[in-house]
Amino acid sequence: MKFYGAPGACSLGIHIVLEEVGASYDFVPVDLFQGEQFRAEFRRVNAKGKVPALSRDDGSVLTEFPAIAFWLARTFPAAGLLPEGLEAEVRALELIDFIVSSIHMQGFTLAKVAQKFVTHEEGQAQLRETGWGLFQSGLARLSDRLGEKDWFLGTYSIADAAAFYVLNWAERESRPLPDNLVAFAARMRTRPAVLAALQQEGLA
Repeated sequence: MKFYGAPGACSLGIHIVLEEVGASYDFVPVDLFQGEQFRAEFRRVNAKGKVPALSRDDGSVLTEFPAIAFWLARTFPAAGLLPEGLEAEVRALELIDFIVSSIHMQGFTLAKVAQKFVTHEEGQAQLRETGWGLFQSGLARLSDRLGEKDWFLGTYSIADAAAFYVLNWAERESRPLPDNLVAFAARMRTRPAVLAALQQEGLA
């Protein structure tokens, strides 16, 4: 398989899952700052022009974080990254979708790239403020969801890999984090798979 991801981007979560399941893959870094996601070579992999993307051994390509994470967990069940039973599975997907669609896309994206949505500076400032507010409220919900547990669903899962990428952003941006999320991020960094993904992306 070939895994297309941008160092430090949301694709970090999928990178972690690949390492956790022990999959054989080649990491193909995509430089978002240089616009590589929009170039023809990558567009042939993912016409949507974004990461993550996973080119599987049969030549088919999977895109979108929840779909890739779910497929990997189901394809490598021995790794135990998806709790058993329909209710547990949908709760995992529910949490991942909240992380990706709300904390990431509504919060962090507005805060960091407001210029993509509004051209004038006043509007951009308002969007950034809104974005950081959504980001912080999302983190507060994550904190409540985690509570005193080590892992979000009780046992380690793909949801933890998703949570880690937004917490990594929060730390990078010096955003305040509740104590249980700080402890969670530190716990994640003790896992060999997380360390391997961070090292491959130059983030260790």
